[in-house]
Amino acid sequence: MDSTPVNVWIAACAHRLQQQWHTIDPLELEDVARDLWRDERLRAMPPDEAAVDWPQPVNEVE
Repeated sequence: MDSTPVNVWIAACAHRLQQQWHTIDPLELEDVARDLWRDERLRAMPPDEAAVDWPQPVNEVE
């Protein structure tokens, strides 16, 4: 498990989200980052990767 403190992970993820969506309120993006942290798969990633991976379409398992 990553040793990055929760508040640092969320801040880094929110910062990366802000780079993607300049027009969205940073406080809203912090809430989104907090929601992403609650996802076990995304939480296991570095925060910048989670921010990029999150909006990707889900591939169907064949």
